[in-house]
Amino acid sequence: MEEMGTALVGYRGIQAELLLALKKHQPLTARELATRFDVTPNAMRRHLETLEAAGVVRFTREVRGVGGPVHAFTLTGSGEALFPRSYANVLLETLESIAAEHGRQGVSDFFRRKWTALAAEAAPALAQLPLTERVQLVAELWTSLGYMAEADVDAETGLPVLRKHNCAIRAVAEQFPEVCATEAEFIADVIGVSPERRQHILAGCNSCEYVLTGAQIARRPADLATSNAGDRRGEA
Repeated sequence: MEEMGTALVGYRGIQAELLLALKKHQPLTARELATRFDVTPNAMRRHLETLEAAGVVRFTREVRGVGGPVHAFTLTGSGEALFPRSYANVLLETLESIAAEHGRQGVSDFFRRKWTALAAEAAPALAQLPLTERVQLVAELWTSLGYMAEADVDAETGLPVLRKHNCAIRAVAEQFPEVCATEAEFIADVIGVSPERRQHILAGCNSCEYVLTGAQIARRPADLATSNAGDRRGEA
């Protein structure tokens, strides 16, 4: 069964877990979902029919190999809206004001300051940890912010992977896609290794996936913590 990474208002039990599975892995057929949750396909179809009637799930016909088309289920716009969105309307209004006064670079600078402050706050806890543990703690931090993140290891390369299944600022990123670059900068700062983004929610993927390639070493968390402490002394 899928582990719940976020609360879905109005849903619990297998239906909440089903919505989470679709969020992470859509599109999925009733048979694929039935296998995941160890129930019969007919039982799964009943759950899907309930969710479809509620307007949070839909299906399209897909041809997969030999045989007739199958029903592949995905979340609707209402289904996607069940997941955290970090006060999108209020944030967008604020960012539009910043953009009007300082240009789009001002929006990037706004997020860069936010990520830098968060990285500095996390640095002391991460400084002495090995890479894989730093990636895991960042995934937990992101999840606490509504991003439904997880740490993994690439099966082919053995490199650490950081993956988020929900973009809590998606409405902002759609209007100001440059803020995504500040997210990658945060990963480099707080983990100490520059990431390579291989999947992107804005490009239609189910997740934003970063592989920690190690091709270029950025500032280690310990360096960030020292730098931040120096900045504070200079302000005193």
